[in-house]
Amino acid sequence: MNFNQTQFLAAYGTARQLPPSTKPEVVFSGRSNVGKSSLINKLCMRKNLARVSGQPGKTATINFYGLPELHLVDLPGYGYAKTSFAEKKRWAELAEGYFAQERSITLLVQLVDFRHPITELDRQMLSFCTERGLSFLVAETKCDKLNKTEHVARASALAEELAAYSFTACIQVSSQTGEGMEELRGAISAALS
Repeated sequence: MNFNQTQFLAAYGTARQLPPSTKPEVVFSGRSNVGKSSLINKLCMRKNLARVSGQPGKTATINFYGLPELHLVDLPGYGYAKTSFAEKKRWAELAEGYFAQERSITLLVQLVDFRHPITELDRQMLSFCTERGLSFLVAETKCDKLNKTEHVARASALAEELAAYSFTACIQVSSQTGEGMEELRGAISAALS
């Protein structure tokens, strides 16, 4: 699969607007500012495919990207404190509306910030995936931001935090260095077969 062929297809602001599922879908989920857009750009080897913002909470739509074999689906980030209650509610309804539909979800990539303990909202999403029986993996973002000692300690702590969930793989990734991207591409390709 040539991830470099990925094209932006459309952005949807309400669940009613979502098109029917016509291809396998690989879904990207995570809190605001975890690096979803940067990860999608690095994964697809494209600088400006997904818009990256310095301000968290900017992805307020479900964004679809297309490859010949599948669709990549970028859900709005959750948990940004400075967003209004009404906007948080709209984002939640949008994501819930997506999952309530009959979708061909082949794999969900749950992003967590490697540097910090997982949040309550991360736990809720991990529990949701586990309870729904979704095939999902955990992408630990920003793994390049810690020194060697911090890295070892955080890896051990994160393994304990994630022990209760039934994911298929845990991949440390960096949108800066490209670490883990080949492994992530391989996991997505494997999920299709």
